[in-house]
Amino acid sequence: MHAYLDYPVAVALMTLPFVFGLGSSNILALQLSVAAGIAAFVLTLLTDHKLGVYKIIPFKVHLIVDAIVGIVFVAAPFVFSFKSIDANYYWILGATVLTVVILHKPEVAISNAQNKRPEENF
Repeated sequence: MHAYLDYPVAVALMTLPFVFGLGSSNILALQLSVAAGIAAFVLTLLTDHKLGVYKIIPFKVHLIVDAIVGIVFVAAPFVFSFKSIDANYYWILGATVLTVVILHKPEVAISNAQNKRPEENF
């Protein structure tokens, strides 16, 4: 499921700052999101999951990067003095990214459980 969210999220990170007019308190509010979107798109292309094209980066590393991005997004308004919509944008996105990472269920574990006979799951 996570793989299907990566490309739309990357595009949203690149476009939403312009839609919401980010950057009024600090131009980095706009630039950080666009840079994160570009990086997310490249990361997704290189991740070893269903929709990865080159499958170079293990999915576990992808999740670690996602967690770091979530922490950076939550911290950015404090570090860069973002105000108003700039701050709210990053706090909401950061909390959302961290929630997705925390709630993620490893695909390998799920597929292994499906291949076992019921008595092997206990």
